[in-house]
Amino acid sequence: MRRFHLTAGLLLLSVCARAQTEWVNPFIGTSNFGACNPGAVLPNGMMSVSPFNVMGSGLNTWDKDSRWWSTPYVEENSYFTGFSHVNLSGVGCPDAGSLLTMPTTGPLEVDYHAYGSEYRDEVAHPGYYSVELLSGVRAEATATLRSSIERYTFPGGEGSLLVNLGEGLTNESGATLCRVSDTEIEGSKLLGTFCYNRQAVFPLYFVLRVSKAPDQAGYWKKQRPMTAEAAWDADAGKYKLYTAYSRELSGDDIGYWFHYTSLAPGEQLMVQVGVSFVSTQNARENLEKEQPEADFEAVCREADASWTEHLGRIRVEGGTPEEKTIFYTALYHSLIHPSILSDCNGQYPLMEYGNPAALSRKTIASGTVGQKQRQLAARGIGTVGSHGTRYSVFSLWDTYRNLHQLLTLLWPEKQNQMVQSMIEQYREWG
Repeated sequence: MRRFHLTAGLLLLSVCARAQTEWVNPFIGTSNFGACNPGAVLPNGMMSVSPFNVMGSGLNTWDKDSRWWSTPYVEENSYFTGFSHVNLSGVGCPDAGSLLTMPTTGPLEVDYHAYGSEYRDEVAHPGYYSVELLSGVRAEATATLRSSIERYTFPGGEGSLLVNLGEGLTNESGATLCRVSDTEIEGSKLLGTFCYNRQAVFPLYFVLRVSKAPDQAGYWKKQRPMTAEAAWDADAGKYKLYTAYSRELSGDDIGYWFHYTSLAPGEQLMVQVGVSFVSTQNARENLEKEQPEADFEAVCREADASWTEHLGRIRVEGGTPEEKTIFYTALYHSLIHPSILSDCNGQYPLMEYGNPAALSRKTIASGTVGQKQRQLAARGIGTVGSHGTRYSVFSLWDTYRNLHQLLTLLWPEKQNQMVQSMIEQYREWG
């Protein structure tokens, strides 16, 4: 492993007494249109879990539905409506930031204007975020490369876990949900149209598990407004709760609720989420391989160890605490994107543009791939080669200036995989 030593200004040299992760302040860049968020993410991770506070209340300074808005969190706001999963960091166009999970207390409520909560006492460090909701719930989140785990500590009594697929930052709409068991759901959410690219759409697949079977559970869907039909449909224009339906549900504004009628004071509920851009099967495999158990503390320790290793490749000597915070926070932000796109089994979505059949012909034109690879290519799925990892979210109009030079010096193994990813994207896309 390469280590680089930097001396700050003309100050006397002294070895940094704290671990490099302790100098990172994830709240830097979350105001004044910095478009960063303080959520949990691993270096170059596919999964990220961010507090979502940009909708639902006049208490907020900024609202995603009243202006062009590209980030799930802004420091000036004060109304929490859940954690969003798979987010973009530091971008100027809205996309992703969906699959919202929200803990609530009291009777079941699925309208985010009513179920959100003010909050206090936020804590964030690399790979971890927590907040105290004024509803009485403590919400915590951490992540692996392709999955997350949240821990909710309830004050007791009635409580719910809500999964909202209708809201997010993407300009696309449409989602599908399926109940797998008392404690598991799966589905997909359509994302895309980043920065005016109307045809650049793609699904995000997920599997979500709760650690305790609920007393009641079901879907919800925001029904379309109706005129004459409303005379015999009491749910017209409202959120409809499905209490007896347990098969697949699709729609633009849908969700799922787990409700608990009698939680003990201090009782904790774990929520695990696995994601994939290929299939729900891969999302489940990613979750099971990266989180064989619902162990929040273990995942949190592994996240901290990963950030400690990555940030530890540079050791700063000298400088003020403020300068060290600026330096290591900037280094932290430099390691969020590009992001891993391939799953644990090596599969990833091929670049899409135009006719998928033509894409498949490009992918297999060399004639060196086997029958299985040909079949996958026909479905728009590729498999990583010897380089081992597929990356995406390159933002090359900014990052070519200095980020990739930094990666070449400190993480040459990652930079090699990123370059190979771009070469393969060219081969697939033309």
